[in-house]
Formats: sequence, C-alpha cells, structure tokens
Amino acid sequence: MTNSAIPAPAIPFAVPTSRWDDAHAATLSPEELLLYRSNLLGSDLTVTNFGGGNTSAKLTGTDPLTGETVDVLWVKGSGGDIGSMKLDGFSTLYQEKLLGLEAHYNGPEDDDKMVGYLPHCTFNLNGRAASIDTPLHSLLPFAHVDHVHPDAIIALAASSGGEAATKEIWGGKIGWLPWKRPGYTLGTMLRDFQRANPGVQGVMMASHGIICWADSAKECYEHTVSLIADAAKYLNAKMEGKAAFGGQVVAPNPDRAAIAADLMPRLRGFMTGSRRKLGHYSDDAEALEFVGSAKFEELAALGTSCPDHFLRTKIAPLTLDPARLQDDAYLAEKISAYRDFYAAYYERCKRSNSPAMRDPNPVVVLVPGVGRITFATDKTTARLAGEFYGNAINVMRGAEAIGDYIALDEQEAFDIEYWLLEEAKLQRMPAPKPQVGRVAFVTGGAGGIGAATAARFLKEGACVVLADRDANAVEEVRAGFAKQFGKDVVRAVTCDVTDEAQVKAGFDTAAREFGGLDVVVANAGIASSAPIEQTTVELWDRNFDVLAQGYFLTAKHAWGLLKRMKDLGGTSLVFIGSKNAVAAAAGASAYASAKAAANHLGRCLALEGAPEGIRVNIVNPDAVIKGSKIWDGDWRKERAASNKIDAGEELEAHYRNRSMLKRDVLPDDIAEAAYFLGSEASAKSTGNMINVDAGNVQAFTR
Repeated sequence: MTNSAIPAPAIPFAVPTSRWDDAHAATLSPEELLLYRSNLLGSDLTVTNFGGGNTSAKLTGTDPLTGETVDVLWVKGSGGDIGSMKLDGFSTLYQEKLLGLEAHYNGPEDDDKMVGYLPHCTFNLNGRAASIDTPLHSLLPFAHVDHVHPDAIIALAASSGGEAATKEIWGGKIGWLPWKRPGYTLGTMLRDFQRANPGVQGVMMASHGIICWADSAKECYEHTVSLIADAAKYLNAKMEGKAAFGGQVVAPNPDRAAIAADLMPRLRGFMTGSRRKLGHYSDDAEALEFVGSAKFEELAALGTSCPDHFLRTKIAPLTLDPARLQDDAYLAEKISAYRDFYAAYYERCKRSNSPAMRDPNPVVVLVPGVGRITFATDKTTARLAGEFYGNAINVMRGAEAIGDYIALDEQEAFDIEYWLLEEAKLQRMPAPKPQVGRVAFVTGGAGGIGAATAARFLKEGACVVLADRDANAVEEVRAGFAKQFGKDVVRAVTCDVTDEAQVKAGFDTAAREFGGLDVVVANAGIASSAPIEQTTVELWDRNFDVLAQGYFLTAKHAWGLLKRMKDLGGTSLVFIGSKNAVAAAAGASAYASAKAAANHLGRCLALEGAPEGIRVNIVNPDAVIKGSKIWDGDWRKERAASNKIDAGEELEAHYRNRSMLKRDVLPDDIAEAAYFLGSEASAKSTGNMINVDAGNVQAFTR
C-alpha cells in the first residue's frame, strides 16, 4: 500500500448508439416489434443490466369472449430479462381494466393490495405473472414506454447533484421525482407529474432509473438510447482528467489470481449455513479501480442505491485487509462479524410481519489489490451479483463526479429486501436440485466414463471442472455440456495427471472459478496388455505414472480444498479403480498392479480423511467397452489377442458372456456408482469398493 494517491483517470462510461435495423423491423408484427425493441435494449449492457428494466406497448387485440377489439397492455412479466426473453415473457392485460383499478386505491398503504388485482386484468388467460412495475406503464398515456436502469442514469439518480444535472443536461425535458418504492403509488406519481408537465419526454426517478415514452417502437428505443448517451457524455466530461474515488492507493497485485484461488475456498468454508456457496471472482478494471481507491472503505460501507443492485448484493459488502488474507482466524472473525452485522440490521428494521431472517453471510467480498469476489447458492447468481456490484461501482464513480453518492436509506433497503411480494416470489421458486452449490472435479473428463460422470453430476445441479490431457477433446466435451446445462456450471482444464504443476493448476482453477471443491472423481487412466517378458520398464513406469502416481497427485492437491469444507458437512474423493485391482489378470501385470496400488492408496486415504470429513471410496469397473476411449486403442487389440478372439463384436460378446449377469457395462453405469459415492446418499460410507462389472466372482471383495 502506498502512502499517497496514484493519479489515474477515471474509467469512462460507455456511450450507447442505436442498433435499430429498419429492414428487419419492417418484417415484424406490432408484438414482435416490442420484443425486438426489448431484446435490443436488454442485450446492450450499456443500456441495462441483466433482468433489469421493463418495456411495454399498448396494442389492440380481439377479446376471446366478445370478439371485440380491445386495448391490451403488453409489458415485461415478473422475473424476466428483456435481453433474452421471448414473446411469452410478456404479461398481457386489459388496459381498460387496469385503468379501472384506481377505484380500489386509497393511498400508498394499498400498494401491496393493488398487486393482487393485476391477475384479474389478465388478457387471454396469459399465465405470465404481471410485474409490480405494471402501473408505471399502464397509467402513462403513451403507446410505448421504456424503463431502464443503466449505470450512467443511476449515477445521476443516486447523486446529491443529480437533480441539478438532470436539468442541465435536458433543460427540463426530463423531469425528476424523489425516491419511491416501485408500485401503484409510483405509477400515480408519474402520471400526475406528466399531466402537470405535458412537455416532458421522460422522468428520472431518484435512486431508481429513468422512464420515457414515444409513439412508435423505434422512436421509443432511440429515445431511450439517446437519453443514456446524453447522461454518459455528461458524466465523462465531468470526470475527464480526474482520478476516481480520491485516487488509487493500492495497486493491483500481479499475483491476484493466485491469491483469489487460495482465498475463496477458505472464505467458503467459513460461510456455514443450510446450503453451500459457490464463488465468482472478477478482477475487471472497475473492481480494481474501486478496491484500490482512497475512498473505498467509506463508499463500500454505504451500500448500493438502485433496488436492482441491492437485491443482488445485500445491504453492504464485506471488505478485507489484503495483508491478513493468510490468517484463518482473521477471516473467520470477519465472516462472523458480518453475520452479526446483518442480524443487527434485520433486528433494527424488521416489521411485525417481516419474513424470517435470510442467510446472513456476505454476498460481496472486496479485497484491495485483488478484486471482487461474490458468493451465492448457485454459480449464475454469484456471477450476476458480481456484475451488479460492478454496476454499483460505476454508479458511485459517476455520482461522486457531480456531488455525493447517496445510497438507499437503510429502512427502505430492508423493506425492499424483505418485501412480502418479494418473499412470495422466492417461495414460488422450485426446490433446488440436490447437487446445487457443490463443485465436482473429474479427471479423464473427456473420456467415456469421465464425461458420463460429469454429466451425472451436472444433471443434479453440480458445477463441474473437466480435466483431461487432450485439450481439444476436453474443450469439445465442455462446449457440449455448456449448451446442455449452461455455460456457468462447467469449466475445462488441460491436465496431465502425471504433471504435478498441471494438477495443482487444475485445482486452482476449480477454486477460483467456483470457490472450492466438494467431490473429486479420479478417473484418468490408460490400459496396457503384455506378457511379463514383453513388459518393458517404460510400459511398467507408464502405468504406475498414470494410475498410481496420477491418483496420488490428484488426491494430494485436492486434499487441502476438500478439508476446507469439513464444517459444511464434508467432502468425497472417488477413485475409479478396476476389476483387475482385486482380481489377478494374466498378460496385464503392469496395469493390474498399478490399479491395485491406486485402490490401496484409496483405502489408506479413507483412514487419513475421516477426521477431516473426507470420504474416500472406490468404483471397480470391468470391460467398459462401448463409449470408452481406452478400448478404442491398442488395449482392445491386446486383450483380443490375449483371449485369442476377434477384436470386434466377438470381444464385446466375450466380456458380456463372461459376466455372471451376462450384461454389458456402460460408462453411465460407472457414472451412477461414482455419483452415489460422491453424493450425500452415501454420507456414511468410506473405505468401500463397489464393483460395477455385471458380476465377476474373482472380484468379490469379501
């Protein structure tokens, strides 16, 4: 840490431009034009953030009961994202019925009650729930309305100088309203303001965002974009040549990625609760500028402003001293103190009907010189929380350029976080899959058994790191899983398990990408077959390098990460062994001996791991021919020659008929056993071997 600020110009706001395509728009229906406009706005992160903002159009439709033409409000439904939504993401409501709801409104205390009337206005049995922002659109007398929360706009809305700046930028064409929580009352305030000021083209809502309107979809879109561009240009001019946040006092640490990989599992291990957390790390320019600044601690303590930001990031972040990151007692105390801080905030602000206190662990962790770490119960939520705090940093920078940054009042923040309508939304969410919040690491991840095992964990909600020495193959498998399960939950690393540096780097990736480790499946392998006289020292060493030393290195470098999760309920290490590890095999002494060594290592580690909450178990497959990369090579020919049979279907029939159950053993069968041993279903099992071989009496373990 330096003693004085390092001069560095503030990061400027991006200035959006119109991306409207007239030729494409000419092919669209009115409803499709609304979707096109919405997707254009939402897919441009200079315009709005994920899930933020809403759009609407008042269109005509045919009443399915009367056949009459009626006015229908199409408005983004609850919980959607305008950047990725489809037409079914819009709520559709009778505009006349929406306007008639005012007869039931007697003042701000009725806001929650008014939400309950929205379903009664549904047009054509549309099942998409209406958003609490619906009145903002229905009560304004314009055909097209946009409401967005871009950083440059929120910077104005969250600054003591924001109202004056709004007047300076737009000369009265954009109005200003003080903070009011979203709902029916805010809708009436907007309508009344516009009626009293018929020349305004939009309204800035303090600490919330901007709402604007136009007579056509294109005009509304381009109006929205131009307003954001105006705000960005204005703020950039104010910041030009100036250092943000009082200047930089802590420079970015060149080893920050390694520091994050070491820190995140330790933090995760202290975040006790009903569900494990997943982490997301970012060292983007915004994060490093903020955490290294002179005003970092002061501004971080204020929390965020815009409700969209706050709901994702909690009341305030946890900040850490970069000089004490190796001190576990310090980290544990900081996590504990944050939980106490959050509980005190809950007690100060709770209402008589508030929901029970939610998870008190921090979501955002900020470290000078290192960056921003976020934790949540799933990876996507953790990533989005980080992105939203990045938005909050941008807001603070802009707000400070024209005045003082103003965060949400604590009670207002609480009332949003513990809003009964928000709680009802949370209660409607489906129960998480059993492996959500857990991280699995699979070696040999591009092979048949490895890929099948990874798929089994991903199917149940786990995040997975695929490790394989074949860089192209493992990336191909990752890309396929990303399409199937989502890009957030799967990573790939190139890793030869005989190379200790690569093994360590692979686990560092798991720690940095997901925050820790819960399950390791050691599966990377080779196979060889040769009579003893033809078994070279090179062949012998190669088998032991991969199958014995490779498993040793995998276990060694996973061990510290697995131990960190002891207080969260323990972890699991699964070795993929072999029938040949327990049953003698002629002509495969190198392979069988190396597998036997790995299995015995597993039993030794079960003893060593039990006090640390690490369970170690073994799956012994046999003759997994279909879908196996090992059987695609020389091993197939060698085993066929050893058994004096054809290497094609005759070999598969040989192994199938050799089994007691006369059945093929497939990669999915091994994956099912590995999943069982890696999951909580086997929480009281360690030191065990499960044979998945369709029955082989020689491999009976007892």
